[in-house]
Amino acid sequence: MIQPIYLYGSEVLRRKADEADPSKKEELQQLVTDLKDTLKHSEGCGLAAPQIGVSLRVLVVDGNEVADVYPYLKGFTRVMINPVVVSESDEQCEFSEGCLSVPGIYADVRRPSSMTVKYLNEDLEEVTETFDKFGCRMVQHEMSHLDGVLFTDLVVPIRRKMLSKKLINITRGKVSTVYKTKIK
Repeated sequence: MIQPIYLYGSEVLRRKADEADPSKKEELQQLVTDLKDTLKHSEGCGLAAPQIGVSLRVLVVDGNEVADVYPYLKGFTRVMINPVVVSESDEQCEFSEGCLSVPGIYADVRRPSSMTVKYLNEDLEEVTETFDKFGCRMVQHEMSHLDGVLFTDLVVPIRRKMLSKKLINITRGKVSTVYKTKIK
C-alpha cells in the first residue's frame, strides 16, 4: 500500500531505527510491500522504513529509476533488513544527492567509494555484498536514514547554511511533491 513520505522536520527521521524482528515475517513482508509501492509511486531510487513512519532497520533501493544516467544499475534492486556495514573503503567520492524526505534540495555529499554490507534479504536469507559506484551511494544514503542522519547533515557547513531557508520551508509544509507527504 502506498504510504505518505515523512518530510524533513519529522521526528521519526531523526531517531535511530530499531532492529527488525525476522520472526515477524508477515509484518516484515507488509512493510517491504509498502516500501516498494511507495517508492514506485514516488519515482525515487531508495526508501527507508523511517521515511514512511516506521522506525525499523529496513530499506529498499531500485536502480532502475536512474538507469538512464547509470546504465549498470538496470535491474539493480535490493531489499535490506537489518543491514550492517562490514567494511568501507578509505577512498571517498562525491555525488549530488537528493531525498524524497527533503524534496527539491540537492547537494554534493562525500562518502566512501565502496563498502561491504551484511543484511537479510526479502526471503530472510543472510547476504554479504560489496557495493561500489552509484549503487553504493544509494545504499549508503538509505542506511543513513536508519541512523537518523539525512544527507543535508553531511554537506559542508556553508552549503547547509545556504539551504537553511529551504529546509525551514519544508518543515512548515511549504513544498510541492507528486507523492503523498506528512510532517509529524
